[in-house]
Amino acid sequence: MSVERIPILKMGSTLLVSIQVDMHDQLALQLQDDLTDRIAATGARGVLLDISALEIVDSFIGRMLSNIAGMARVLDADTVVVGMRPAVAITLVELGLSLPGIRTAVNVEKGIDLLAARGLDDRDGNNRDVVGR
Repeated sequence: MSVERIPILKMGSTLLVSIQVDMHDQLALQLQDDLTDRIAATGARGVLLDISALEIVDSFIGRMLSNIAGMARVLDADTVVVGMRPAVAITLVELGLSLPGIRTAVNVEKGIDLLAARGLDDRDGNNRDVVGR
């Protein structure tokens, strides 16, 4: 039996994760492991998490999103969640999950702009530091 994985694409100093399948607990845990490994290996400064295909979230998936942001932050990367459906946002609020440390944007393009505005993404692949500007 093969292990299911969510692809993680590198775009400059940003990693793009597009969740296009229904998340189950084991897949969510695998994603956390894979993503933290890729952040550490690439020195990524930003993570774009595209959840536009997720129609439903539960408390476990909400905590997983929060955990990913926390792990990324410890590894010096900011997380932007993009493509959140209104029903997903409502569910997260109703579950009491505020997702600390996670910024949101309407789509991937706006998410990239948000990271770029903070000096965390350079499409040439060079990391820029906000400090000392």
